[in-house]
Amino acid sequence: MDTSRQNEQLYRDSISTVDKDGKRVWVYPKKPKGKLHRGRVIVSVILLFLLFSGAFIKVNGMPLFLFNLFERKFILFGMAFWPQDFFIFVLAMIAFVVFIILFTVIYGRVWCGWACPQTIFMEMVFRKIEYWIEGDANQQRKLKASPWNRQKILKKGGKHLIFGLLSLLISHLLMAYLVGVEEVKEIISRPPTENLTGFIGLVVFTGIFYWVFAFFREQACIAVCPYGRLQGVFLDKKSIVVAYDYLRGEKRVKLNKKAKVSLEASGEKAGDCVDCSLCVQVCPTGIDIRNGTQLECVNCTACIDACDQVMEKIGRPKKLIRYDSLIGIETAKKWTFNPRIVAYTSILVLILSVLTYLIASRSDIETTIQRVPGMLYQEQENGQISNLYNIQLVNKTFQDKIIRLQLKNHPDGTIRQVGSEGEILVKAGELFTGVFFIELPKKELNGMKSSLTIQVYQENEIMDEVNTNFMGPAN
Repeated sequence: MDTSRQNEQLYRDSISTVDKDGKRVWVYPKKPKGKLHRGRVIVSVILLFLLFSGAFIKVNGMPLFLFNLFERKFILFGMAFWPQDFFIFVLAMIAFVVFIILFTVIYGRVWCGWACPQTIFMEMVFRKIEYWIEGDANQQRKLKASPWNRQKILKKGGKHLIFGLLSLLISHLLMAYLVGVEEVKEIISRPPTENLTGFIGLVVFTGIFYWVFAFFREQACIAVCPYGRLQGVFLDKKSIVVAYDYLRGEKRVKLNKKAKVSLEASGEKAGDCVDCSLCVQVCPTGIDIRNGTQLECVNCTACIDACDQVMEKIGRPKKLIRYDSLIGIETAKKWTFNPRIVAYTSILVLILSVLTYLIASRSDIETTIQRVPGMLYQEQENGQISNLYNIQLVNKTFQDKIIRLQLKNHPDGTIRQVGSEGEILVKAGELFTGVFFIELPKKELNGMKSSLTIQVYQENEIMDEVNTNFMGPAN
């Protein structure tokens, strides 16, 4: 391999934010602007609104979302989930992993650029504040290189003060999703000594968020995020990514007649890329997209907007950098919804539909009824046949429930509960266990084993139906 080719491949041996001595290279991305950036701003505003409002929205008196790991209480869309629903959690995790793989295979890292909380907070909140206070990339470099004076202290101090306040707000929001809004209000309204654990948690979370968004920044995507590391496994030549059309763009030549004439004199054709490096200057992770797909790329589309603006100014077609696949670049065919994308997308929709159905059809009361093992039927003096059953009732809500049992399709049958008078109190989030007799007229039995259905009522609403067997004498 010649020296020039080796130099072109150096980017594969290191990351853009670390120099040859292993020291951090601070990234000063140029302020992005353009059609795609405006679209990302709109999406970010919507997602931030949903994120900040979601902790306060309640459905039937319950939070819209709650992920209380400490007390093992989880609420999704106002529905409570307990450890007894672990199978749904497992299915959700499997569905999530499959979804991530299939989505990335088709659409690349669209999630990272458009919906990832790290990207949204970093680029649409903290970076915007930085631009507002310190200016664009060149002004930020000059400010850092300047001596400490009144202006620098005010700008740097003001920026970090706002960063700290935002981090404090985000940590309170996270705690609201973990323990609930009411609990957070209790923590902040009382002296730290009365709830030291909660106070320490808020301080720790605030420090982590401040450090990530003020200092660690793009390294979270490059060095920590497992999704970024795995994209090399998930992506293939048909995956949609932010890509540079090297067939159209090469060979690069500066936008001046002398350079173009010199290149054409050597028998080579000038490409559309004028080597302005704006695509590199706007990249928040400091890469050159013209080198191809790299793990640092978060598909933020800033390079697409920058390149389109240059192409428009010099009168050349836009989309030199665009959303496309490697196959699309090589064949120069326009991206379309091919059968592969349709099939994978259909699988994604199916997975989400099944998971949604499981969540939506889940009952607030989980009932388990079984005949007591080893117990035979008993024939009563009035001619009724009785069987003894064990019952377990799990209340998956945060309110106490009064439950009654009723036989379906057996109007002459009776349920006689042991130790209660027809109604069962199941406390919020708890398990009730008990025993009861079912008595049926002998004429309603179909041999030694008959099937019957027990309905579980809360007031006049059927919460669950359980099928079981009833043993009796042979006809």
